[in-house]
Amino acid sequence: MLPTPAFPDPAFALLGDLCALDSTSGREAELLPALLPALSARGARVDVRQLAPGRCNVLATWGEPRVLFSTHLDTVPPFLPPRLEGDTLFGRGACDAKGQMVAQWLAVDRLLAEGRTGFAWLGVAGEETDSLGAQEAHHWADRLTGCRALINGEPTELKLAAGQRGVENLLLSCAGRAAHGGSPELGHSAILDLLDWLEAMRRLPLAGDPELGPEVWNLGTIQGGSAVNIVADHAQALLNLRTVPGSTFRAALAALRPAQGELRVVLADPPCRFPEIPGFDRAPMPFGSDVPQLRGLIPDGTVVLAGPGSIDVAHTAREHLTLADLRAGIELNHKLALHFLK
Repeated sequence: MLPTPAFPDPAFALLGDLCALDSTSGREAELLPALLPALSARGARVDVRQLAPGRCNVLATWGEPRVLFSTHLDTVPPFLPPRLEGDTLFGRGACDAKGQMVAQWLAVDRLLAEGRTGFAWLGVAGEETDSLGAQEAHHWADRLTGCRALINGEPTELKLAAGQRGVENLLLSCAGRAAHGGSPELGHSAILDLLDWLEAMRRLPLAGDPELGPEVWNLGTIQGGSAVNIVADHAQALLNLRTVPGSTFRAALAALRPAQGELRVVLADPPCRFPEIPGFDRAPMPFGSDVPQLRGLIPDGTVVLAGPGSIDVAHTAREHLTLADLRAGIELNHKLALHFLK
């Protein structure tokens, strides 16, 4: 563990200990030296499930769970050690999602101090990459059959997410015919076919939803060919699409496919809506989460996506969480738990 700054506030001290550990995706188990003592000190029964070398899920329970808190153990790279600037803690995971852990654990402290029991906390691996932890979390489903709700922590600026758009990762590939670069007329460029396909895609209309927001796409990677003096006989692009109910984008994109083109679905999670709860602000969110996979842990599927911090700084070099937001996150999680415990 790297040396952490001196944090005058206990909540920031706990968050600083977590942020000092590099738990970028694939290294989630690096969190255990700080995570296990923190949960044990709160009187939890703690179970660790190894998923692969360096990767794990963690389940902590207090009695027979009726409310399940959850968030993810991994962060995006690169690792950024914590630093304190006034009342703001900067570092990788400050709000996405180690700040969520602290806000949930300190809400548990308040619940325990009030003499309450009947909750659990789940930390999962791989939310930022493959959702392996969310898929494997169903190993513990028989421990959670009495749960009334899942409270999943993500940086939502303390509002309840109205839902989340679906996620589709689409692989667009084209095949061509190789030829000498000095005689391109003897070949057929897969790259040019792919570029034409992508240009046509840019003119496709995008749907919208009043609760989930607009449909959007991002062209993440593009590659093709083998050398500058050879006509490219292969090319591919990886597209990330955020869908809303009734989306026709994928079908329209497939209809634009060139003769030697192929569209393959790499990942497809449907859009989903989350319940409105009186007394809590609610808003659309631009990001996805593990909720579609974790929702099945709750018998009636009731889920809440909420937490302190802003997605606008998550995944950036300026990722941070203020002390005021952390305290407000503790209050939010406490109020949500009371709502479902009652």
